Amino acid sequence: MTTDDLIMQALCNSTLTEELRDSEIDVLASIVTLREFKAGETLVQPGGNGQLKDTLLILGSGEVEANAVIAGEKMTLHLLKPGDLAGIIGFVGGSATQVSATVIAKTDSKVLLLDRKRFESLLNTQPAIVYYVMRGIVRHVHGIVRRMNMQSVEMSNYIYKQGGRY
Repeated sequence: MTTDDLIMQALCNSTLTEELRDSEIDVLASIVTLREFKAGETLVQPGGNGQLKDTLLILGSGEVEANAVIAGEKMTLHLLKPGDLAGIIGFVGGSATQVSATVIAKTDSKVLLLDRKRFESLLNTQPAIVYYVMRGIVRHVHGIVRRMNMQSVEMSNYIYKQGGRY
């Protein structure tokens, strides 16, 4: 698979392009770069001021894991699949201190990088792309919150033996 094919496939698998026309996806693909990460390599870390602090990460291939340390114990927050997003808070303008997860490549991975400054350069010429991509980011985050809420309710039902299934 060529680099261009991988970029297009990952973009089409993500929520970012759900409302975009093919020509708009091509414009978005033109400002995305592809980077390879080796297994075990850290992509993003708490307090990190690295070059990816303002960059949205879109998994193209491989496996990437987001972990956080909660009450002194390492917990896996989300195992990403192709098209999934990471680095959202930094991309939308949060400070590096708001980053609480470490994103690590579990296997050799290819990740699309959407730099905030390059993305914002579309505001004057292609504002619809910016608008629809931001809506896609909100849908992605909403899906994560819904999934976490559902898991919390199920855990509560299990602990307190509610809901008739336990």
